[in-house]
Amino acid sequence: MDAISEFLQPYKGIVSAAAGFATIAQFFSGAFVCNDIRKAGSAEKFPFLPFIGGTVFGVLGLQYGVILRDETMIPVNLVGLALNIMYVCFFYLYTPPHLKNNIWFQTGIGGACSAAVVAYVQWEDEDLVETRFGLILTALMVYLVSAPLLDLGTIVRNKSVEGLPFAIILSGTVVSFLWLLHGFIIHNAIMVMQNLFFFVLSAFQLSLFAIYPSKPPQSNAANPQVAKKQQDNNL
Repeated sequence: MDAISEFLQPYKGIVSAAAGFATIAQFFSGAFVCNDIRKAGSAEKFPFLPFIGGTVFGVLGLQYGVILRDETMIPVNLVGLALNIMYVCFFYLYTPPHLKNNIWFQTGIGGACSAAVVAYVQWEDEDLVETRFGLILTALMVYLVSAPLLDLGTIVRNKSVEGLPFAIILSGTVVSFLWLLHGFIIHNAIMVMQNLFFFVLSAFQLSLFAIYPSKPPQSNAANPQVAKKQQDNNL
């Protein structure tokens, strides 16, 4: 790690700026998902977790930036927090009435978790808070990033990545790589561990888009032309 950090030091300003700009651009990828929701006319088939998770991480990332006194993390997470709050509101507007209680429940859980962790920071010893808060942030990141893989069985069965947020996953792959470099530069093992995991998992999710189409293949029953063609071939 020391060798990598020393090698990257001359590029510290470039990497930090690139990580900041790429992260802000990543936050705007949520707008593409919102546009897909608008086109569909409903948020029912779209996951809410990326938006509420982004809001929670905006709060916690801002707190972590304050702890580290990192001039890149603080403004980036302020922008991310503001955008994700808007995305949550948009998602709620397009959520069918029978699912709105679930949105409120998830929002409440996210808010309670954020408040609890921020309160913990105020109580924890100053010499320990950086490492321990970083570990808490890592655990939450593991859950948030790996959550879409809970549907991996469904993706394989349907042979489709329908519902996976491509824009968010693609931008997450790029951003995690840049923050990985930033972690090496500032010699922060927690940040390196976080973003190495994030990068590998995001790259794996991205690979699913190369394997499966965005829409499930139509069955013969649902596609008369295909069924007729197969019948003709059997004659």
